[in-house]
Amino acid sequence: MINSAGIQSFLIQATILFVLLLGGCAALRPTEVPPPSLYSLDNALSDSRPATRSPEALSSSLATLIVNPSHAAAGFDSRHIVYVREPHKLEYFAHHEWVDTPARMIAPLIIASFANSVAFRAVVLAPSSASADLRLDTEIVRLQQEFSSPPSRVRFTLRAYLLDNSTRQVLAARDFDEIFHAASEDPQGGVVAANRAVASALQQLASFCDEAARDWQSRGTETRKAD
Repeated sequence: MINSAGIQSFLIQATILFVLLLGGCAALRPTEVPPPSLYSLDNALSDSRPATRSPEALSSSLATLIVNPSHAAAGFDSRHIVYVREPHKLEYFAHHEWVDTPARMIAPLIIASFANSVAFRAVVLAPSSASADLRLDTEIVRLQQEFSSPPSRVRFTLRAYLLDNSTRQVLAARDFDEIFHAASEDPQGGVVAANRAVASALQQLASFCDEAARDWQSRGTETRKAD
């Protein structure tokens, strides 16, 4: 017969085994990771102001512009929010992301930046069935929060090419490089600064395209008069 001491020892051992098994199951259970915080560039034009136009420009709204989807350089072509602590080393915030890639978010913002343009009859996003006179190609060279020295700053560089859509000739090209300090040393402060940098760059982009389009139209007028 099993005495009471033996029964008690058996129960203690069984309890210990049960606890160990529970601990093992808990260790095998995947760790729950909270979803990342998502940020956008959708208000990037809120602080931009319309460019000043001359009265002569108001009668030259002749060209149609087609805007190709923007591209991004390697390292900036994902939803990761990039920050830099050392030169040439890109790092990503672990729990903070863009709601979409910067290249896809910026495309409709480029179209919106031409809302006050008078150099174009229409501005459309490719692909489109519209017949266009000029074409705009853009590339995000960098969009990063830099922590090299306080306060941190956001640097946004956009490369733009304006082309004659029929001849594929590059009419004008320019890099827009904007830097804004972050109000706080965290991703949220960086996102606010990024919106301001994008807004400033796109405002300049619209003015740049307006001027190049007017030059293109002027040369075309002179050529037609010469003929």
